[in-house]
Amino acid sequence: MRHKRRSRRLGRRTGHRMSMFKNLATSFIIHKRITTTLTRAKEVQRIIDHLINLAKRGDLAAKRQVFKFIKSREAATDLFDVIAPQYRETPDQAERMGGYTRIIKIGPRHGDASPMVFLELA
Repeated sequence: MRHKRRSRRLGRRTGHRMSMFKNLATSFIIHKRITTTLTRAKEVQRIIDHLINLAKRGDLAAKRQVFKFIKSREAATDLFDVIAPQYRETPDQAERMGGYTRIIKIGPRHGDASPMVFLELA
């Protein structure tokens, strides 16, 4: 049973797992779409929604929290200047606290039949 477990381990130790999530989030922000496995996409989706919420706030504390997770200056400026303003335009989107990404299933991977998905902005 997984009572009170917040995330999946994905067969990696904490440092490696966090590094993988940071790399996936950075690639997503730069390219606006990534191809990955379903379980990785579900975990990274939570992180990306949180980063977009911080970028929507746009204050100094939010920028520091984003830079703590995303080390690429290009990705961070893209998040604050391109992605976040899309979700601040209308009052309906400004109050939205999640659901910025969608997962599209594309079938099993050829080698090990892992379910592969596209993760993209909604």
